[in-house]
Amino acid sequence: MTQRTALIVRGGWDQHHPVAATERFVPFLEKSGFTLRIEDSPEIYADEVQMGGVDLVVQCVTMSQASGEAVAGLQRAIAAGTGFVGWHGGIADSFRASADYLQLVGGQFAAHPSVLGSPEGEYAHPTYRVEMTDAGREHPITAGLDDFELTTEQYWVLSDDLNDVLATTTIPTDETRPWHRPITVPAVWTRGWGAGRIVVATPGHEPSVLDDTNVRTIIERGMLWAARTK
Repeated sequence: MTQRTALIVRGGWDQHHPVAATERFVPFLEKSGFTLRIEDSPEIYADEVQMGGVDLVVQCVTMSQASGEAVAGLQRAIAAGTGFVGWHGGIADSFRASADYLQLVGGQFAAHPSVLGSPEGEYAHPTYRVEMTDAGREHPITAGLDDFELTTEQYWVLSDDLNDVLATTTIPTDETRPWHRPITVPAVWTRGWGAGRIVVATPGHEPSVLDDTNVRTIIERGMLWAARTK
């Protein structure tokens, strides 16, 4: 098996458990033939020499900040063929102040509405459905997976048409909500950026969600699919 390098970048908001979450995938990556490097700051992205040898970036950094040089370095690396994979806020709610990062990833967390009828000011995790698209039923990341349910944070994301959406989720409404109809948003998508591949899965609020068979399968397959192949 050809040895490749995976860079895990983790940090940001502690409530997304960046260390515990990423550690879940270390054995899989090692078994899949990757040499691992772990960093606690996105500023590694600004090091062009270091990034030139990275075949896959796994990011779990919610909110936080990255310098313009770091974001530009990440863009360059992906455009040159480095894969970029993450879940939940670790990729879809990172570096909110960087428009360049938002363009790169193609989706931004906007809200996580709670269970319908929850008292105002209180949050309860909804049970929601992740539904495969026609493209998702054929894609190597999600082929063979059925629609599934999770009880956890459901992400309302803002996205664009460059994404190839593999799965969606629908956020309901009722008379207590200010939006007037159910909203269907991407839950899993891929995105091409130059020679690189990006994979985003919005489930993953806490490590137990990553233990769900469907979620774990999507992320692990996503890592193998996104990683540089030549």
